[in-house]
Amino acid sequence: MPNKTVLLVDDDVKIVELVALYLKRDGYRVLVAHDGVTALNIARGSRPDLIVLDLMLPGMPGLDVCRELRKESDVPIIMLTARTTEQDRLVGLDSGADDYVTKPFSPRELAARVRAVLRRSALEERERGPTEIRQGDLTMNLLTREVVVAGRAVRLTPIEFELLAVLAREPNRVFSRAQLIEKAIGFDFEGFDRTIDVHILNLRRKIEPDPKSSRYIKTVYGAGYRFVRE
Repeated sequence: MPNKTVLLVDDDVKIVELVALYLKRDGYRVLVAHDGVTALNIARGSRPDLIVLDLMLPGMPGLDVCRELRKESDVPIIMLTARTTEQDRLVGLDSGADDYVTKPFSPRELAARVRAVLRRSALEERERGPTEIRQGDLTMNLLTREVVVAGRAVRLTPIEFELLAVLAREPNRVFSRAQLIEKAIGFDFEGFDRTIDVHILNLRRKIEPDPKSSRYIKTVYGAGYRFVRE
């Protein structure tokens, strides 16, 4: 995939040089970081298309970098680590990684994983439809995960953002609480349906001009919630 940028993060200089060689040969622009704090700063400033992230990093562990990025970005992340247990893989994936490669590894295989993850990401982006949703005074950017209401930036939690995105992508469709859990949180979410009500309440407080008289998110009694298209 030409014109794509990959951020390669590992404190092993030899690994970085070898993997960078393969990625550049495939036509990628490669950015490099050897510690967690630098990786986070580069990711925020340069907005790479994919990050290959080592788990064990000086300064800030890879898991912490991944969690911080997931608060503000959907950038694909391939976790790279010497840890091989199932629990380690699950922790990495639960932290927001899209794939997991264990050391020692084949640079050719890693380059193939990069291509596969980017293809999947591109397909998901096409399936998601528009990258920006506008309704009344509300603007939602699905790529940068920014929400602006009446010219004011609104900071949402990851779950609040996903709930709003699910509702706003299909305006006027009624979603049950179970459907919102499935689409915005995931099948493995442990909690009661009423947890969605709490998140919706908090979301309304942040985006509604008058939370007591909702303009954007309407309750459909006995059924669930819908996002109103005016």
